[in-house]
Amino acid sequence: MQKVAPLIDKTEIKGSTPPSVFVGRFGYPKVLVGPLVPPYSGDTSLLDTPEQWFGVPIEKIIDFRFSLVRGKFLTDIYNFEGKIIEKTREIALAKDPSDIETYFSKKPRLSKIKDESTQPFGPSAPLVDVESSNIKYEPKIEKAFYDTDLKARDAVLNLYERGVLVSKIQKSFSVGAFGLADNRKFVPTRWSITAVDDTIGKELVTAAKEFPIINEFRIYEVNSLDNRWIILMMPREFCYELIEAWYPDTLWNQSREIVIFSDHEFFDGRTTYADIGGCYYSARLAVGELLNREKRQAGAVIMRETHSGYLVPVGVWNVRESVRAALKTRPQKFGTLQDSLNYIKMKFDIPIEVWIKNSAVLKDLIYQRRLTDFARA
Repeated sequence: MQKVAPLIDKTEIKGSTPPSVFVGRFGYPKVLVGPLVPPYSGDTSLLDTPEQWFGVPIEKIIDFRFSLVRGKFLTDIYNFEGKIIEKTREIALAKDPSDIETYFSKKPRLSKIKDESTQPFGPSAPLVDVESSNIKYEPKIEKAFYDTDLKARDAVLNLYERGVLVSKIQKSFSVGAFGLADNRKFVPTRWSITAVDDTIGKELVTAAKEFPIINEFRIYEVNSLDNRWIILMMPREFCYELIEAWYPDTLWNQSREIVIFSDHEFFDGRTTYADIGGCYYSARLAVGELLNREKRQAGAVIMRETHSGYLVPVGVWNVRESVRAALKTRPQKFGTLQDSLNYIKMKFDIPIEVWIKNSAVLKDLIYQRRLTDFARA
């Protein structure tokens, strides 16, 4: 912030938006919308492409995220009229970084936001005007934008299948670019991220339930941003669970004890929103991708140890991309659940008994008798 402060000590900022926009949620259905722009020009795409952030140090992520200045303009979620609104939507649909000029009613100031769901950004200020050069839409998104008879769910799935980045779909979704004409509206960024992750993940999981079951236990693992990840894949019908253990002095845990959260679903899925939040749906999407790549079905338990080096929340992309990265590695394979648990015991600081205690899926596998048990007997 010390490096950026001299560049934003004014009410007019020119730069290249990555492209990036933000839609707030407070005051809904009246929300604050506007572009994110750094005080410099060039290829700034990395500043808002989380698919490229895995392996980047947390200090670097915070460095380039805090250089983005957020413009805030109050509007009703169904209002798509007016210059600032139109420019904001154009930016969200842009293919490449675009030069823009933003004009504020006062100098941008930093506000603290502790939110694991969305990527951080720098100072913000009320937006009074925005000018832009010729903005070119991402062609595949543009087609969905102009198709006012295409349902939002179908647009999201079609774009994903055609290779559009999840983060780009989420931005377009947030500015009401998809759906039937009368149903379109601004969607807070936090909600749009989860909505897209959930829509894609649910479709992938539904397809995976038709595939044959894997025939061994697998463990995938990765460490990133002082988070330790282990994904246990099990030879059983689809089920899924995310367990997060937050150490003291991390975002969600200011106590002196380790705090553990978990949510799960069995084969029939779940009908309520996961208490653990957007991370649940981001991780499930990554699991669904693996199962569809291999055309196989499995149960999955994801375990996350978050240590004190995770200084600032950087968004649920961290969950999606970490699990994606882990599931691209060569797994350790085991013949039994007990052998798998013995391996996990060596990798985590938290005792395996604590993970089992907080896991609905593991307890079901350990203690619930099945017809196959009697067949083997």
